[in-house]
Amino acid sequence: MPDFSKIIMNKPSRSLSLLLFFLLLLKVGFNYEVFAQQTETVDFLKIEASVGPDGTEQKIEGRLVATFKILSKTDSIFMDAVNIQLEDVVTKAFKIDADEKKVWFIGDFEKGTTYTADFWYSMKPKQTLYFFNDEIWTQGQGKYTSHWLPSIDDANDKIEFDLQIIAPKNKTVITNGKLLNVEKLNEMKVWRFDMKNPMSSYLVAFAIGNFDKQELTSNSGIPLELYYNPQDSLKVEPTYRYSKQIFDFLETEIGVPFPWQNYKQVPVRDFLYAGMENTTATFFSEAFMVDSIGFNDRNYINVNAHELAHQWFGNTVTATVDSHHWLQEGFATYYALLAERDIFGDDYYYWQLYQTAEQLKALSEEGKGESLLNPKASSLTFYQKGAWALHILRETIGDVDFKAAVVNYLNKYKYQNVSTTDFLNEVKAVSVIDISKFEDNWLHQSAFQSEDAFQSLMKSDFIKSYFEISALRAVPLKDKKAQLRNALTFPNDFIGQEAVYQLADEPISETLPLYIKALESNNLYVRQAVALSLETIPTKLLSHYETLMNDESYVTLETALYQIWAQFPKKRTQVLDQIEGIEGFQNKNIRQLWLVLALVTENYHDSKKVDYLEELKQYTSQEFSFEIRETAFKYINDLGLWDSETLKNLLEACVHPTWRFAKSSKEIMMEIMKNKELFETVKSLNSQVSKNAKSYLISITK
Repeated sequence: MPDFSKIIMNKPSRSLSLLLFFLLLLKVGFNYEVFAQQTETVDFLKIEASVGPDGTEQKIEGRLVATFKILSKTDSIFMDAVNIQLEDVVTKAFKIDADEKKVWFIGDFEKGTTYTADFWYSMKPKQTLYFFNDEIWTQGQGKYTSHWLPSIDDANDKIEFDLQIIAPKNKTVITNGKLLNVEKLNEMKVWRFDMKNPMSSYLVAFAIGNFDKQELTSNSGIPLELYYNPQDSLKVEPTYRYSKQIFDFLETEIGVPFPWQNYKQVPVRDFLYAGMENTTATFFSEAFMVDSIGFNDRNYINVNAHELAHQWFGNTVTATVDSHHWLQEGFATYYALLAERDIFGDDYYYWQLYQTAEQLKALSEEGKGESLLNPKASSLTFYQKGAWALHILRETIGDVDFKAAVVNYLNKYKYQNVSTTDFLNEVKAVSVIDISKFEDNWLHQSAFQSEDAFQSLMKSDFIKSYFEISALRAVPLKDKKAQLRNALTFPNDFIGQEAVYQLADEPISETLPLYIKALESNNLYVRQAVALSLETIPTKLLSHYETLMNDESYVTLETALYQIWAQFPKKRTQVLDQIEGIEGFQNKNIRQLWLVLALVTENYHDSKKVDYLEELKQYTSQEFSFEIRETAFKYINDLGLWDSETLKNLLEACVHPTWRFAKSSKEIMMEIMKNKELFETVKSLNSQVSKNAKSYLISITK
């Protein structure tokens, strides 16, 4: 073990945060454990790191101790580390150096010997580590953890990671593993975590922010920590609804105990994806934080279950190469769907299978079908076709053998890397049924097996009933009125919606009684189908249509508000008064629409319109999440309300790390630049924006 007292006595002058690291290391020391892994030359066993994110300079300062075993004699090995600066090298037994992408260990390394590398470093990541005003978080999807932590950009090298994170004393830190303690050091705190088992580097992550948490315990005794921003305290129950049920269900259904010490879920702002299954610590987009009304339209359940399933499929057993990626995403998608089936029932399960079958069938008919073993396949293939393959396999070999194969597969390859052959061998070991046809059709074929899928779907009475109604699409209205009326009498969510959608292009004089029947059904989703499909509201239906304004659905409310406001000017004051103060989803969809309509409605709160305009403009600023800003930019653009402040905010949005938001912002910017006056205003902002935004500005004004 390194003598940390000597390190401190002989340390060079450095920043306060690094000094705090030294003090912490002196106090707590490190614990070295060995986990043998299979690599050709070197086996990285453990990485212990103390890291301190600097939000002002948007950089990382840290110390890393790596323990590795040499498997064959060599004179050099490396760790991946993008744009690293070595600040101080503690190790003297061999040389440590760095280039643009790697840290090199150079020396006479003997086979069978275990070594320790110890060094201080700093990094200024261009990706993977994201700094916002109130939050810092990482996203190492694939192989990008090396942008903030020297590690291994290869999912096949599994390592135990123990992290210490230094953060402001008023912030909460979440990372992999069990929290051992929190140490106060002046204006900072150091959070020390411990992992017991190895994982791939891309699954290492941390988040720092203003988080509270609710704590639960699974039936098997696993601690469950549900984090949230204090301002979202009223959204905790609907957002995390069924979380314990999902956890308990998956443990039982998979048949293998949860393979880690604890489990945390953290909503972060401006997240790049829906969710990410960091080991023991799922990060997900705060857009899924919903209240009890938002839950009906946009809940977290599927993402919740999907990322949790990855703790087994992807984190415990990890695909060796991309051609086996379906072993992660297909399994996670399938088990998430099973969890939803446990909550919402069989009809929901088969409906979701049907929806994805339609997508896969369309892709296949366009000649764009993909094999599950294609390393460059789309997400639709890896996720949805992978889930379908498991559904078909389970029907082929039966529940008992399917579950036995999964249990054996997970236990045999625990904390290892796997291929499709490894999984299929476990299937063949427990089942006498020949699965060669399944392998050809579902793993190797690029075409989606529509007939197999159809026959499977027809095992559901609900799907049979749905097909009977959907088959009426080409039938004249007069010949199907009775069937549609019957479908709307005691409507199933999906069948009732189908009945409503078939009314869209028919004469309102013929469909009016059926629309009334749909609106009187009291089915939230059937009523929502009316709001989404009925473009012109007949006066005779208005009194029924207005009841949509009372539905517990922000999708329905947004649509109904706009349609009534647009089509019935005399109702504008009434509907605006009715929903004043309602925010809607996390992106404030209702509030922002209300502001726009209030601004353009004559004689409505005229004395407050300046405030309304300022509020709408404020939503474009970096103070708010990209979902809020994206909505605000659309309205600002539609109304032509650009000024220097909103244009400056748009420039910053064009270089936002969430590429979809950056893309939509750039599209608006390109439209704006066609206006000579706005073009000149944008050019004048050069000295008022960030370095990245300035570079982008230069590129578009050349």
